[in-house]
Parts: sequence; structure tokens; C-alpha cells
Amino acid sequence: MAHILLLHSVYGLRPAVLAAADRLRAAGHQVSTPDLYEVPAADTVDAGFALLDKIGRDAVLDRARAAAAELPADTVLAGFSMGAGVAGALLAERPEAAALLLLHGTGGDPGSVRPGLPVQLHLADPDEYEPQDEVDDWQRSMAAAGAEVTVYRYPGPGHLFTDPGTPDHDGPAAALTWDRVLAFLAAR
Repeated sequence: MAHILLLHSVYGLRPAVLAAADRLRAAGHQVSTPDLYEVPAADTVDAGFALLDKIGRDAVLDRARAAAAELPADTVLAGFSMGAGVAGALLAERPEAAALLLLHGTGGDPGSVRPGLPVQLHLADPDEYEPQDEVDDWQRSMAAAGAEVTVYRYPGPGHLFTDPGTPDHDGPAAALTWDRVLAFLAAR
């Protein structure tokens, strides 16, 4: 059983994030899903970016830090898209994190990676927000820093393919993602 900090995408704390948390809880994990916006979730990605701009990236990161402060040092840091980047940013302050789980976005500064850190990344292929060359550079940097990185690419779906409330949703890709995520977390 792992403690997991699960951070939402730029849309905000949507039903898909809460459903993912419930799925992880059903597998025996303890999951925290803070609302980094503290306002209702956006209906579109553009509205989500507008919320992020209004609230500010620093405030979002501060809210994530506050949520993480209440959790054990070895909590798994996880996030969807923007939340993956926030989870990666927290890694520098939480060197004992059990793992880094990234859904729909990269995250983590190689300078904050401890040797052997398990990292799992799930991305659409192609992904409009995560160009292949940038993902390859990120993966090489993380591995060179000592992380044990596994990257899964899913051909065809859109960026946020695990979220059934978005046009990007792809049921088979989402199911495979959750199977892989559960296996990854079972080892923590």
C-alpha cells in the first residue's frame, strides 16, 4: 500500500481525478487529491489555462506543497498533465518520495532525482503538449540522474486520454494505463 498525492490537470479537480483516486483506493492505496485551484473545475482546456493564469503557478505550487506537507515523506508523487509537472517540481523538496507517476505530462528536474527513483510516464503518441524529442531528452536526463524511468506511449488518443469527460478520452488506452499504473504502485 502506498500513500499517493494525486494532482489534477489544468482543468482543475474534475470527476475523472476523483474516479482515479477511487480506483487507487480500491487497490488499497491512500490517496490525497487536493484542489489546487480552490474554485470549480473548468469545462474546457482554454478555460483551465485561464484559471491557471488567474490563480498563478506559484499559488498552485504552494497549495501542492501544503497538501504534501501533511503526507509521509515516502508518498508517491503523481499528477495529470499540469499536475505531473507540479508533482515533478515537488520532488526537489521530497527526496524520499517512493515514486513519481506522471500521466499526460513530464515532470521532475534531473538534479532532484535520487538514484533508483521509480518513474512511470504515460503519454499519447503523438501528444500536442509533449513533443517526442523533448520527451526523449527528458527521459535521457532522468535516467542519467539515476531514475528508473519507464515511458509508455499510446498511439492515437488525445492528450488527456484517461479522462472520460474530455474529447481526448480513449477507453482501451485508459484501461491499459490503469493496469500498468496499478502494477507500478503495487511494488511501492
